[in-house]
Amino acid sequence: MHENHAKNAKLAQLLKQEAEHADQVREAGAETGNGRVEGAYDESQIEVLEGLDPVRKRPGMYIGSTSARGLHHLVFEIVDNAIDEALAGYCDHIEVSLLPDSVIEVADNGRGIPTGIHPKMGISTLELVFTTLHAGGKFDGTGYAVSGGLHGVGSSVVNALSEFLIAEVRGRHEMHAQRYERGLPVTPVELRPYEGETGTTIRFRPDPTVFDEIEFSFDTLQNRLREQAFLNGGLKITLRDLRGEAPIERVLHYEGGIRSFVEHINKNREPLHPSVIYLSGRRDESVVEIALQYNDRYDEILYSFANNINTTEGGMHEIGFKTALTRVVNDYARKNNLLKEADKNLAGEDVREGMVAIISVKLREPQFEGQTKTKLGNADIRSLVEGVIGEKLMAFLEENPATARTIIDKALMASRARDAARKARELTRRKTALDGLALPGKLADCNERNPALTEIYIVEGDSAGGSAKGGRDSRYQAILPLWGKMLNVEKARIDKVYGNDKLLPVVLALGAGIGEDFDLSKLRYGKVIIMADADVDGLHIRTLLLTFFFRFMRPLITGGHVYIAQPPLYKLVRGQQIRYAFTDRERDQVAEEMRGANREAKIDIQRNKGLGEMNPEELWETTMDPERRTLVRVDIEDAQQADEIFITLMGDKVEPRRLFIEEYAKTAGYLDI
Repeated sequence: MHENHAKNAKLAQLLKQEAEHADQVREAGAETGNGRVEGAYDESQIEVLEGLDPVRKRPGMYIGSTSARGLHHLVFEIVDNAIDEALAGYCDHIEVSLLPDSVIEVADNGRGIPTGIHPKMGISTLELVFTTLHAGGKFDGTGYAVSGGLHGVGSSVVNALSEFLIAEVRGRHEMHAQRYERGLPVTPVELRPYEGETGTTIRFRPDPTVFDEIEFSFDTLQNRLREQAFLNGGLKITLRDLRGEAPIERVLHYEGGIRSFVEHINKNREPLHPSVIYLSGRRDESVVEIALQYNDRYDEILYSFANNINTTEGGMHEIGFKTALTRVVNDYARKNNLLKEADKNLAGEDVREGMVAIISVKLREPQFEGQTKTKLGNADIRSLVEGVIGEKLMAFLEENPATARTIIDKALMASRARDAARKARELTRRKTALDGLALPGKLADCNERNPALTEIYIVEGDSAGGSAKGGRDSRYQAILPLWGKMLNVEKARIDKVYGNDKLLPVVLALGAGIGEDFDLSKLRYGKVIIMADADVDGLHIRTLLLTFFFRFMRPLITGGHVYIAQPPLYKLVRGQQIRYAFTDRERDQVAEEMRGANREAKIDIQRNKGLGEMNPEELWETTMDPERRTLVRVDIEDAQQADEIFITLMGDKVEPRRLFIEEYAKTAGYLDI
């Protein structure tokens, strides 16, 4: 009793002090004539966002961004709902159509969104799904046992960010339809006569006041939809582009599922064994599928998925796969005397060299880390994956000794190359330590040491390097000239990189290592800028460098550190007036502006032949001055698509490269930009 009385007395005192403080605030506010104190934070400043207002106010929180990536995410949200119907066993065909005027239509033959009056909210469930966040059938586990949509916000978010959206739900004998504009229903749910198969059709146009652009990319949609067709063997996805004069249609249908996925990735590589290894297992309601095949390349390609979501940061399923794969291969090798007693075990990276693998798990309650859902945290799925690999891969190797020997020989070669790379790396370190030079001799370093403030220009040729050194701001800009053609790392192991006099200076200058040793925290420059001539040789060097970064320093790209400098193509002179243009179109436009009213005025237009021909002042003004230059940041929208392009353009096989050129020659810009 005494304790409660003391607490109440203390609370009363606090409330009295708060009231006195509030009076003081009001009095001070009255003195200023507005009832508020400048800088005060009170109840009047708390804004309550209702309905779908939060989505329109902060779209990036729900779809990542309002760029092209966020735009296409709208389509994937609707398609994912249809795929959830397929996972539940009620849908086997999804149609996605790109219509004129940036309209998208997604139709499926599933059960259809429920349309009855919701017992709690008192409105049509159809309207509820499209106008209320977190309204869906994915929370209690009864509507969908397995689903990719975790938060129940997909349909309503798409609706909120659309200029208009029309939802049509087809029953066996009737159709329910409703139209929305910027998230709000503008018609009641209408009932129309209908006879045919059940399903849902969603037609929408993204809101141009929200997105940077609303032009959809057929290739972006095709790549993602193909991936979903692979992950759901037997599901047919039809993609149509009806925007042009000649309609385009792609039918994405793979009975082989993730086996077909591996075959697709390996199509431009040389497989080391004829058939894809397929393993699967189940525990309670969790299912795991694994497909893998080795090729003659030196890179590892591993894509993991949980409930059809690409877990780009991995997670427990990837950890289980890697751990068990390394253990099984070593156990088999020792059991069959392919590894002697004195030999050390094969490392994980040795076992995975040249491997293409897909891991797909489906589980009732996935635990994703973060809103982006890129890392799977379910610990029990690790043991399931380890069990499948431990039992079924060992059985496969024992039943297929020739394939097993091929895999282990590949791993042994990788191990020897890794040892050679380690020795080369140590030799390089010893040499630089003895010479007292940890940096390449041709590097003109900057004075600043904070990586957040520094940038390095990797420049083609000594001549351009000289101009760049003369024109730079040495406080924060470093220059590294390269000469000659460098190694095409698409056809080389990491040990060859250490012996290459064109690539080693890049490795040493950046200071973050390569391959498994790459450590982004040790990067010496925040921006790595490739500056090459805008001719065939310059583009080739640029592509070789990007291939090197993609294969051996990928975090450099994914972290947003790699840029392409854009020197001007033209210099336009009229008297004392000098301007520059970066494209033919801009050249003509600038020339018109310089002529002004005098249509006959002579404009001297010079085509820049190379960086080395520009004097230091010109190079600074046009290409290196942060206030005026144009830089293009290199990004990886889709790692699988990027890998496919690199292997097509830089790999050994000529035929895929020829077909690529024939298909894209008329429409391609600079592929590495």
